[in-house]
Amino acid sequence: MNLSTYLLFEGNCKQAMELYKSIFGGELGISLVGETPMKDMFPEFMHSRVLNARLQSAVVDISASDWLRPSEQYVQGNNMSLYISGGSFEETGRIFSALSNNAVITDALVEQSFGLYGALKDEFGVCWKFHATKN
Repeated sequence: MNLSTYLLFEGNCKQAMELYKSIFGGELGISLVGETPMKDMFPEFMHSRVLNARLQSAVVDISASDWLRPSEQYVQGNNMSLYISGGSFEETGRIFSALSNNAVITDALVEQSFGLYGALKDEFGVCWKFHATKN
C-alpha cells in the first residue's frame, strides 16, 4: 500500500500532467473516459476528459483526473486528495471503514471494472481516495 497525492483538474488534466512530465521526467499513463468501459456512466461531452492519469518518476508519484462530477461545482481547494492505493481489498476496506466515522462518503467503496474504488471527506474535511486491484 502507498499514499500519494491525487489532483483534480477542470478539463485540463492532460495538459497539466504533460507539463509535469516535461519537468520531472518519468512515465505518464493517461486514460480518457471514452476509452474505458465506464464511458456509459458519463454524458458524451465528458468522454474526452481524463478518467485517470499517473506520473511516476524518481522525484514524484502523482495521480490525477479531470473533475467528473457534473452535479457538483469544481472549486479551487477541493482539487486535491490523499490517495491510498496498492493494498488488498481487505486492507483498503478496513482503512476506508475506519475513516468513514463522521465522514461524508462521496463514492461508496465498491468493485468497479478497474478494481475496488471509493472516496470520502473525513470528519476534518480531508479528502481521501482509495483504490485496490485484484491480486
